[in-house]
Amino acid sequence: MQVGFIGLGHMGQHMARHVAEAGFDLAAYDLQADAIAQLVQTPRARRASSVAEAASSAEIVFTSLPGPPEVESVVGGPDGLLESMQPGSVYVDLSSNSPATVRKLSAAFAERGISMLDAPVAGGVTGAEAGTLSVMVGGNQATFERVRPVLSAIGTKLFYCGPSGNGAIVKLCNNLSSQAQIAAAGEILSLGVKAGVDLDILAKAIGASTGTCRAIVDIFPKQLFRRKFEEPGFSSILSAKDTHLAIELAHKLGVPMPIGEIVERDKQEALRRGWGPLSPDVFVRLQEERAGVVLETAKEPA
Repeated sequence: MQVGFIGLGHMGQHMARHVAEAGFDLAAYDLQADAIAQLVQTPRARRASSVAEAASSAEIVFTSLPGPPEVESVVGGPDGLLESMQPGSVYVDLSSNSPATVRKLSAAFAERGISMLDAPVAGGVTGAEAGTLSVMVGGNQATFERVRPVLSAIGTKLFYCGPSGNGAIVKLCNNLSSQAQIAAAGEILSLGVKAGVDLDILAKAIGASTGTCRAIVDIFPKQLFRRKFEEPGFSSILSAKDTHLAIELAHKLGVPMPIGEIVERDKQEALRRGWGPLSPDVFVRLQEERAGVVLETAKEPA
């Protein structure tokens, strides 16, 4: 099976590699020549000189891109996917996207006899590198089953979420849940530390008890507690984009999201502070400023 892959960033590079390693012939394209050069060292992966070249002979085309504007550009631009893909082929967008954008594009592809799945992923760069991502798929279920063997190369947890756009919705809900937990955990830890409890003891006790969450037992010990905000696998600018898309969806549907609105507020403030390239948990520094504490420890993560 011939596969096209467009977008070889922190996540896409690993996902594309796993597809090739699984035995699928892969034509890959990225604006960064170095990213393509790295990938084509993998057997069965070859360089494509353009989106059109990656897509024109492919049975399945994947994109892994920053967000809706980039996806729409690759799809509808000159020599884009709409012009280049063949009837009967399948387009799978792995990006975190807007459900409305997904549904609009899916209809445009259907007019040309091409199926589209929205299949955003979760698990970060670590999951992408290991091939253990969660993949949340929206679209026609028979099409999902058709591409399942390829999706299984990049993720061990595949979820069929329903019609077009549902994969995008599940991903936005997942990411907002993650960031809301980070915000809550930062707030709660700042209370304990301000009240005089040692941060190591506080985090260890909560992490082993009913108040535990991934932020306290995994994310914070590696990043926030050690002030290691650089070199993120997932940046604050992308996290803020996903939070904004989730809140935008809530506004459209009239769903009150008071907790989500707080996360959105602090995410946008983090961008105004110039923290966009840093790890998503960096926005907890805003809570530290408000509380007058720093959630820092010299203890190495377990």
